[in-house]
Amino acid sequence: MAIDSDYVQSMATQLAQYEVQGQLAKANRNQAAYKSQLGALTALDTALKTFKTAASGLKLAGSSMLVNSATFSQEGYASAAVGSKAVPGSYDFFVQQLASKSQLALQGLQGSDLGSGSLTIGQGSDSFNVDLGAVSTLDELAAAINGASDNKGVKATLVRSNGQVNLVLTSEKTGADQAISLTASGNTAFESAVAGRQELSVARDAIVRLGGENGIELTSSSNTFDNVIDGVSLTFNKAHKSGDAPVTIDIGQDQKATKEKAQTFVSAFNALMTSFDSLTASGGESGTRGVLAGDASVRAIESMLNQLVRTSFGGVSLTEFGIVADRNGKLTIDNARFEKAVAANPEGFEKLFTDKGNLLDTLDKNLAVYTSSAGGLLTNRKDTLNSQLRRVDQQFDTIQKQYDSYYSRYLRQYTGLMQTMAAMEQTYGMF
Repeated sequence: MAIDSDYVQSMATQLAQYEVQGQLAKANRNQAAYKSQLGALTALDTALKTFKTAASGLKLAGSSMLVNSATFSQEGYASAAVGSKAVPGSYDFFVQQLASKSQLALQGLQGSDLGSGSLTIGQGSDSFNVDLGAVSTLDELAAAINGASDNKGVKATLVRSNGQVNLVLTSEKTGADQAISLTASGNTAFESAVAGRQELSVARDAIVRLGGENGIELTSSSNTFDNVIDGVSLTFNKAHKSGDAPVTIDIGQDQKATKEKAQTFVSAFNALMTSFDSLTASGGESGTRGVLAGDASVRAIESMLNQLVRTSFGGVSLTEFGIVADRNGKLTIDNARFEKAVAANPEGFEKLFTDKGNLLDTLDKNLAVYTSSAGGLLTNRKDTLNSQLRRVDQQFDTIQKQYDSYYSRYLRQYTGLMQTMAAMEQTYGMF
């Protein structure tokens, strides 16, 4: 009788698998459970951080929940940045002149004019010198001007036209105090060019009159007037002609934009609540039980959030502005109540979200306990699960070694048994 190696290997495999099947089944169950929990906690952590980011975005520096806006009677004359503290009102502005830069041109210069002397460039109370003997081309001269360490705001460029090269000097900023002055010495060509320089643009301040052409004069070195009206920054883009009607600027609440900001918060909150619903579903006949159903930490987070959206901050709460939670914890906005409440108490609405210790800050602080990468509760739980998964991997390695040992033992035993049976069959055949 020949030894059937396939049969021997099959029997050794079956018996070895039987020996480790209990441990293997337990390790597989643990691995599946840990992976499922880890995936659910990661999804929860992501949902919390997404909400946290959306909420934090509403309180960025310079941002506010209350949106005011400006409307203009004429297009093209001005634009406005309106802050939350701007007082509603109507204002007439006559733009007498726009701010401008200083710009001078030195004409007819050639590289051969260089090699000696100096050029002094002044601007306001500042000035700096350029050594004309240290450069050999006009390109090098422009670079030397632009790279001068004590150059406070003059830009040099070369403009070529009809075979001539013009050195054009331009102030980087607008305003009367940016006027450029020039003095050349020790170089006849440059002294002549400076004497015959052409003024392309005169440095001027912007002049705007509040109340019309004969109104209160307002000046600025730039075309932007910061806080000329409390909470409003105006930038003027076009000058009026004498006799033109002034541009009327109406400052008021932008209810649509304000509601959109509130809706951003509501939508982010509801998206988080939807994640909770999925992860903590109780299951039953019509649904799958969520991996984190009954989880104490998740219940604590959800309870904290539901409590905060009902809490007063700055003396007011979301409910007073028509933002209420339904029985499932989702928020909705009653448009009529919202518009009426914000119009009646805009300061309270702003404080609710952006005042010290406000709703957004409190949410951010409380969620950090769970989402922080350094010691956050969810981070710690995920670390624990990853450790448990590593231990399961070690168990799989141990089980594999046990399986290999059992397989080798049973393979030897069955091989020996088959050899014994073959020998007995041979002996039997002798009789």
